[in-house]
Amino acid sequence: MSKSKSRQADKEVASASLALEDITSLLEGHKEALSTEFKSSFETFAAKLTNIEASIADHGDRITSLEDNANSIEQRLTDVEKQYSALQKDNDLLRAKVVDLEGRSRRSNIRIVGLPENTEGPRPTAFFSQLLCEVFGPDLLPTPPEIDRAHRIPVAKPLQGGKPRPVILCLHRFQVKDQIVREARKRKDLSYKGHLIRFYDDYSLDVLKLRNEYRAAMAELYERGYRPSLLFPAKLRITMPDGEKKWLSSAAAADKFVQDLRNVS
Repeated sequence: MSKSKSRQADKEVASASLALEDITSLLEGHKEALSTEFKSSFETFAAKLTNIEASIADHGDRITSLEDNANSIEQRLTDVEKQYSALQKDNDLLRAKVVDLEGRSRRSNIRIVGLPENTEGPRPTAFFSQLLCEVFGPDLLPTPPEIDRAHRIPVAKPLQGGKPRPVILCLHRFQVKDQIVREARKRKDLSYKGHLIRFYDDYSLDVLKLRNEYRAAMAELYERGYRPSLLFPAKLRITMPDGEKKWLSSAAAADKFVQDLRNVS
């Protein structure tokens, strides 16, 4: 019995030894397979990571380039804004000079409104010189005034029965022109051969716009007994009831002066 048991035990040990070897071999096989798989996976991940790093580096370069371009554009925009500001100031100064020069070039001009077309004939300067004498009489114009130029405003000629174009006269002497305009304001209703005509200063559009801004304030000043007068190009002179004079250089200042009068009264 003891021998039989001993053989049985040896068989069991041998069988266990074989099973352990098989398990060990199987584990080694799994280990190698796992190692190969991990190695392949790591290589794949490494390749992907390399691509990601390259993309990140490329994106970083692009971002740096964009930042440099943005900084460059910002600097250029700053320079352009400075130049624009300087040009704007120069343009404002030049525009003011042009407006002033245009206004001064018209200082000797008179605008006549209401005179029918073709009344002046082939010699307009001589015709209008005689017309002024007839309209205002020898007391104001003892001799025909000298006129440098006379013409209708440069727009299309109106159709038959249409509103006649205004006439522009450039008088040789400003003092005579000033006397004519002053007298026309006093008389108001002037006519030539049955046609009602009016005489005005010939202002540029810019000057007219500035002067029109005083209209409401001047109307109220007249109603209150003040004597406002608008000096060229657009400066208000107010003669107080006591004879004192006050000068206002803007329509806003005139409106404030009128508002102060309302508050006092």
